[in-house]
Amino acid sequence: MENPFKQIDRPLKEVPPELKSKVMSDIAMAKLIMELAALFSYNIGDIIETVVKNRENI
Repeated sequence: MENPFKQIDRPLKEVPPELKSKVMSDIAMAKLIMELAALFSYNIGDIIETVVKNRENI
């Protein structure tokens, strides 16, 4: 079996443009979904902090 660490020193290979665009598109879609999920979900830490601050003021 060949030592996989010997491949670290080799220069990187060029990726086909269609594969690169597909990967970048998938990453953009995942980022969009994560941002939408954050927009429509509750930030539990912020809610707890707000409740604690409001109770201290009462």
